Amino acid sequence: MEALAARLSQLDAHAEGAIRVVAFYDTLMRRRVDLPALVRSSAGLAECVAGVRLHGSGRVVRSSPDGADATAPTGSASTAVPVTLDEEEIGTVWLERPGPPNPLDEVLLDRLAIAVATVVERYGPARTTMADPALVELVVSSDCDEAARARALRLLGFAADLPVRVAAVRSELPLDRVAGLLYPGRPVKAAPLAGVGVVLASATTDRLSERPPADVRAGIGAADDPARCWREARTALRFTGARQPVVRYDELGALALLAEIPRDAARANGDVAAIARMARNPEDLETLDAFCATGSLRRAADRLHLHHSSVARRIEQIAKALGIELTHPAGLMRAGLALTAWRLLDD
Repeated sequence: MEALAARLSQLDAHAEGAIRVVAFYDTLMRRRVDLPALVRSSAGLAECVAGVRLHGSGRVVRSSPDGADATAPTGSASTAVPVTLDEEEIGTVWLERPGPPNPLDEVLLDRLAIAVATVVERYGPARTTMADPALVELVVSSDCDEAARARALRLLGFAADLPVRVAAVRSELPLDRVAGLLYPGRPVKAAPLAGVGVVLASATTDRLSERPPADVRAGIGAADDPARCWREARTALRFTGARQPVVRYDELGALALLAEIPRDAARANGDVAAIARMARNPEDLETLDAFCATGSLRRAADRLHLHHSSVARRIEQIAKALGIELTHPAGLMRAGLALTAWRLLDD
C-alpha cells in the first residue's frame, strides 16, 4: 500500500490523498469502532462537522472536528452521500463545510458510507427496513405455530410483548422507501410476498404519515394477531383508490362484507353490471364517485371543479342509465354499494 501511494504521489497528489483516506477508514474498521466514534474520526479528518442519519431508526449522529457532539442546529450539507446496504438505502452521511467542498470530500464520504453500512450490518438486521421474506411470511402465515411466529418476530427485531400491525401495499416505488414514508423515522420491516408488499410495524407506531406518498396504495390491518391482521390488510387494500389511497380495515365496518361476495355473484348483479357499462365513460364514473362520496351536488361540483348545474345534469343522465334514483338516500346508498362492488372485481 505504501509503495503504491508513493508511486501515485509522483503522478497525482490527489491520488495520494485518496489512498490515505482509504487507509484511514480501513484502520477504523479493523478497530471495530462504533457509529459515534466513526463520525468523530471523520469530523476530525475532514476538519468540519460530519453527520450520519439512519432512516429506519431516525438516529442522527453529528460531531465537530474537536470530537465533541455537534450541538448547533444542523447546517446545510456541503456534500452528502447515501448509505447503502444490500441494495437498500438505509441512511445518509454528510459534511457541513462552511466553504466550498474539499477535493477529497467525496472520497471521504464514500468511505464513511461504506463504514457506516458495515457497522449497521455488524449489529444485526433489525436496523434495516428490508427483511428476509421467509421470516415475514412466517409472521403473517395462518399455518405458522405461535412458537415459530414469536421466534421470527424476535429475529426481525420486534418485542415479544407488543402486538404487530401489518400493512399491505402496492407502489412503483421501492418497498423500503414506501415503508419509510408510511412510518417516517420509525423502525419497520418490509418484504414482498405474493405480489404485494408487506410492512410490519409495532402497534406503538400504528400512526401513519399524515401525507402518504403519491402513487402508493396501502391497506392497514387492525387485529393483534399478525395472520388475521395480514388478511385484514389485504382486504383493506382492495378498497383503496385514487380518492382514498390508504384504507384501515377497522374503518370499513360493514363495507368489508362486500369483499366476501364471490366475484361471479357480483358480476351477475344488475346494479354492478350497470356500473360496468357506465364505467366505459370515465367522466361519468368520476362524477358518480364524487356524488356518492359527498352526497351533495354542490360538494361534488367543488371536488370536480365544475358548476353544480353541470353536475346536476350529469347525475340525471347517470341515474337514467343506471335505473336508480340517485337523489333519494336509498338510491344513493344502492349506487355507492354497486360502485364499490364493481371496483372490487378488478382486485
